[in-house]
Amino acid sequence: MKYRRLGTSDIRVSEVSLGCWTLGGLNWIEGHATGWANVDPYEIESAIKIGIDGGINHFDNADVYGNGDAERLLASCLQNIGIKSDSFIIASKVGHYKGTAAHAYEKIHIRRQCEQSLINLRREYLDIYYLHHADFGPNDRYLNDAAETMQALQAEGKIRLIGQSAYRSSHFKKSVPIIKPTVLQSWAHAMDTRFIERSSIVGQLLEKNDLSFIAFSPLNQGLLLDKFDPENPPVFELGDHRRNSTKFSKEALARLAPHLDALKCRFGNSTLDLASVALRFVLNKNRIACVIPGFRNERQVSCNLAACDRELNKEDMAFIRDVFSKTNTKVAKVNQTNG
Repeated sequence: MKYRRLGTSDIRVSEVSLGCWTLGGLNWIEGHATGWANVDPYEIESAIKIGIDGGINHFDNADVYGNGDAERLLASCLQNIGIKSDSFIIASKVGHYKGTAAHAYEKIHIRRQCEQSLINLRREYLDIYYLHHADFGPNDRYLNDAAETMQALQAEGKIRLIGQSAYRSSHFKKSVPIIKPTVLQSWAHAMDTRFIERSSIVGQLLEKNDLSFIAFSPLNQGLLLDKFDPENPPVFELGDHRRNSTKFSKEALARLAPHLDALKCRFGNSTLDLASVALRFVLNKNRIACVIPGFRNERQVSCNLAACDRELNKEDMAFIRDVFSKTNTKVAKVNQTNG
């Protein structure tokens, strides 16, 4: 395992880390499905141990993952394994769960959620605390409040680094100068590299401000593992956010199949091969600190760890880029339209 520094801080994270969204299980927020299929706590504990044995030192969580259940499960697993949680880099987020607040970025709500996350995780501080999105209300009403609160929490020692998660380039461009984060987070995978190209808006922000990028969904929620059959597309449970996603439809999976066949012909057709290639592709990009794939069991973590030994040369990187070039071109055009 190799470790990479976050921005100009002294914090280093394992290049393969773990995202904890799946730990929250089936969930809803204000009537919208926000979860994943339920997990077995014993399998999660075994998976976390495998990850730790493989050198993983960073876990990414959020208050909205199971409405706190994911944070509590992670803390419980670490305690059962017998390793103090402050031996690891643990992140959490605020923003998608607003409770009774008018907006999740009200000053008192951010503080309340930070304190609750600390209780859930059995920690005195968070290594990284993210604003989970960049919707700061009408006319960005809560932007300055959010910035002031996050910076105050950092000054008080409740959080070590400030992070910004967002889903549009324009949102990062708006928030970075005011929030002053050390870490940016969003999706990045071979099918969509909009945020991690050097020439992109976010790529330039990363370079200009000496920031690091943490990539969630590096396997595109399992699509890059060739685990879904177009002739028998998956049916997800109520409370699983994937239930109504068109990217798991028969038509979308059929369009993806030849791209995956090309990858398998060059790199191997096992899940381990596909996982390691997908993760290493993202890790080879500029300013990437780590990838944070989700997990449910030991096998998935073991496949993710295989990326540590996978090497991709310039020709391999170009091949993968070309395999998905039409997809990325389409995404780039959409991104330009959205800012």
